[in-house]
Amino acid sequence: MPKGSRTKPRKKREDEAQAAVRIMETIAEKSEEEPPVEITDEMRAAAAAFGRIGGRIGGPARAVALSAKKRSEIAKKAATARWQKRRK
Repeated sequence: MPKGSRTKPRKKREDEAQAAVRIMETIAEKSEEEPPVEITDEMRAAAAAFGRIGGRIGGPARAVALSAKKRSEIAKKAATARWQKRRK
């Protein structure tokens, strides 16, 4: 004899009122959070340093991954953009 359906039971969907309550609770939680941290010059310098490190790693890695034809297309597009800026 069959044991019945083997599918998972469906989840209950929330109605509009339940969704509104969930959204309001989320907004209330966010408003109770601490104020944002003040960004100092030291923090900006650290972020810039990390960005430079990533750029030094990412640029050459991207160049290796691209074909010569694709690199050439990208370079032509960049050169065109630079010349367009100079003409204005």
